[in-house]
Amino acid sequence: MTGFAGRLRAAARAAARLSARVVVFARRRAVAFNELWKHSLQFRVTISTLALSSAVVFVLGMVLQNQITERLLDTKRRAAVEQTQALADTAARELVGVGGESADALHTRLQNALKKISTTSSSRAGSTAGTFEPVLASVGRGQSDTDPVYVGPFNSVPERLRQFVEADHLARLEHTVDENGVRTTYLIVGTPLATAASPLQLYLLFPLTSEQTTVSTVQNTLFVAGIVLLLLLAGITNLVVRQVVRPVRQAVAAAEQFAGGDLDQRLAVVGEDDLAKLAVSYNSMAASIQNQIRQLEEFGGLQRRFTSDVSHELRTPLTTVRMAADVLHASREQFPPGLARSTELLVDELDRFEALLGDLLEISRLDAGVEELSAEYIDVRPIATRAVEQVRVLAGTAGSAVELVLPDEDASAEVDARRIERILRNLLANAVDHSEGKPVVLTVAVNESAVAITVRDYGVGLRAGEAELVFNRFWRADPSRNRRTGGTGLGLAISQEDARLHGGVLDAWGEPGHGACFRLVVPRRQGVPIADSPLVLPPPDAVSEITLSPSSVAELHPAPEAILADPGPDREEVGQ
Repeated sequence: MTGFAGRLRAAARAAARLSARVVVFARRRAVAFNELWKHSLQFRVTISTLALSSAVVFVLGMVLQNQITERLLDTKRRAAVEQTQALADTAARELVGVGGESADALHTRLQNALKKISTTSSSRAGSTAGTFEPVLASVGRGQSDTDPVYVGPFNSVPERLRQFVEADHLARLEHTVDENGVRTTYLIVGTPLATAASPLQLYLLFPLTSEQTTVSTVQNTLFVAGIVLLLLLAGITNLVVRQVVRPVRQAVAAAEQFAGGDLDQRLAVVGEDDLAKLAVSYNSMAASIQNQIRQLEEFGGLQRRFTSDVSHELRTPLTTVRMAADVLHASREQFPPGLARSTELLVDELDRFEALLGDLLEISRLDAGVEELSAEYIDVRPIATRAVEQVRVLAGTAGSAVELVLPDEDASAEVDARRIERILRNLLANAVDHSEGKPVVLTVAVNESAVAITVRDYGVGLRAGEAELVFNRFWRADPSRNRRTGGTGLGLAISQEDARLHGGVLDAWGEPGHGACFRLVVPRRQGVPIADSPLVLPPPDAVSEITLSPSSVAELHPAPEAILADPGPDREEVGQ
């Protein structure tokens, strides 16, 4: 018993493993079918046509089968009824005067009449009803229904047919008889016999074996023809659809190559049909786009060269004007007050003009792709400190304090120190200009893959959608605001390009009245992707500010004097 139970458990485990494999295989096939259905127009059209054709073939096959079966049965029924009526007259003549005999004598008369019927049937030619088994029975009028006198397979006649015939009606019925496990379907026709004394019935049992064989042959023929027809339809549909899909696939491939930069890619024009017209239209469109792209490239190149040439050409007169302005500015104390003030304004505007020319030259080099990254593996913290020192005077003039938050651990990365310092200087100057006297916080953080630096201010902030616009060239959030820095409008655009040169990202966040935050993330090693940023954006204090009370906001953003009085650990402040 123990061995049998073990074998049973092993068989159950094997069956479970087999079922699991079948389920996994079915799921994989279903997924593959779904993917093919979604991505292949040819497969979808072929399968759809095959499914619809299967439904049509099935309906037509059923209709044809029913029509053929009904025609066969109708012919059989009419011939069987005619033959039954003819043989009923013969049997009636043979049994004239039957009545009052004993059961044995009646059985003998019926048996003789049955032989006569069989003989007459054999001699009749041209009957379409086929072979039959005759039955003669005497039931009713003085005889018990449970003890009838009959010859032939009377028990094969169903009771309901007997009732109709005993009521003097001609009736027919298809009935299946099970004899020793062999099922045979008969068309049974019964009719009463008009005799002098005793009521008699004649039943003819016509086997439907030949008709069933014919119907089965028709079914098999229709099934095979349907399968062949469906396969032909599937092949024809696949061939036709392929003729349509192949040019579409060629057009898709050509469009992808065209979008990838191969502007000379064209479609082959074959024939004069609709697909040929599509190819001609596509080629015309591609040629037009190629021409426009080339014109734009030429125009862009001319524009870059123009900007670069103008910037270089302005260097010489700017240097001359700068020298003259410096001489005037050095002697301004000897001038009247109005002239001295004009000299100071001239020097300030020359400074701004010189910065604008420098930015234009930098943009031109970036657009031309000639800028190279001079990266070295250095600590970023001193760079951040130098950037803060460079905006000391600007922050003091604006009344803002700059708070520097540095990590304790080493924050080394493979960066170009000059470009990183320029990015931080631009971000700090922009934050001070929009801080409205509130503090500006520069935070440095590091993880295994990246170094992140955020510049957070609590000034006017950014409206919805402006975070994507701040890096556009010459874009200003509010052109009517009074600016303190007198920037060129190119600083953030150049900063974003510098971040891209490092393989990093520079993005922004802001809310009106709650300030803005710019985040620079660069990889610690060039060519190594950034896994995640050590500093999040929006900043952690972004959500809490919206629900804080005014006193809490005052605690969160203390006055510059408070920051300077208590800098705290790991923090440096530069302010007024």
